[in-house]
Amino acid sequence: MKELLTYIAQNLVDHPEQVEVTEHAGDGETTLELRVASEDMGKVIGRQGRIAKWIRVLMRSVGQRKGNRVSVEITD
Repeated sequence: MKELLTYIAQNLVDHPEQVEVTEHAGDGETTLELRVASEDMGKVIGRQGRIAKWIRVLMRSVGQRKGNRVSVEITD
């Protein structure tokens, strides 16, 4: 899961070397924290949050296939 989110984020931003994904496992739920450079935040979030929503939906559906609940938090 972490590798997939890293791959997606690195292909969206101008500074792929600054992409960091931290995985926090909890009670039946995994939280992935995505950090990018401050000037790349707009590219990850998108207009009206469309790209961020797409990323969250994609990661949630991949997690469901593996039997996990997954949420994505985007921070700077």
